[in-house]
Amino acid sequence: FLALPHGQSAAIATDWPDHLLVIDIGADFRLSDAAQWEKFYGGPHAGTWTYGLPELPGVRAQVAASRRIANPGCYVTTATLALAPLFAGHLAEPDAVVVAASGTSGAGRAPKAHLMGSEVMGSMSAYSVGGTHRHTPEIEQNLSDAAGRPVTVSFTPVLAPMPRGILATCVARPTPGADVATIRRAFETAYAAEPFVHFLPEGSWPQTAATLGSNSVHIQVTVDEHAERIVVVAALDNLTKGAAGQALQNANIALGLDETAGLPVAGVAP
Repeated sequence: FLALPHGQSAAIATDWPDHLLVIDIGADFRLSDAAQWEKFYGGPHAGTWTYGLPELPGVRAQVAASRRIANPGCYVTTATLALAPLFAGHLAEPDAVVVAASGTSGAGRAPKAHLMGSEVMGSMSAYSVGGTHRHTPEIEQNLSDAAGRPVTVSFTPVLAPMPRGILATCVARPTPGADVATIRRAFETAYAAEPFVHFLPEGSWPQTAATLGSNSVHIQVTVDEHAERIVVVAALDNLTKGAAGQALQNANIALGLDETAGLPVAGVAP
């Protein structure tokens, strides 16, 4: 498992034998578009590994057959799983707005003044506004693959006064005939057999505390009839399903183990 700053994994991973399973939690091998890598991360593009989001159609088999796996970003996992059924089912127009709040651990453990408790507690703040966050091209890549055509995403991340967790509100315009019943069936079908994705009963909404310490994602969807928008809300723990937990999930699949081995499904909310 590689958990290095972005841009550092490629320098050492290329020297390892092909039979060795390597899972990179950094961004080095996630993007297929070299120009997007250079724009958002800088430096030369190292290439593309198997993308490790098993809940996407066909990906689980790819992970099982691979020895080089790129672990997705935390915001990306949340937004992708929230929106992929819509675009795969052609239930939404090919653009979306995502506003996602994350706990401070999403920025790592480096001692930075703006991440200190005295700065964060009692305050929320947006950052990387206007399409500048590094996860934007990765979200668009996943949703474009799901839709079979380019999808544009306006992504705004928000720093929330909590140590961990992500709550994402994702909005898209429905295609003609895409009513709430059809949309709910798409989510039920997509995630019915998934051990870590829980499509909640109607009227129940995700909350970060319910996913804390687990590898699970909680999702709910509705249609705002007045504004003619689909609204999807998703929650996960950015340190488990958003990072290390997903890396272990991918390792389990690649090694032929039980996919859920060592990974809690239930959160530790009181």
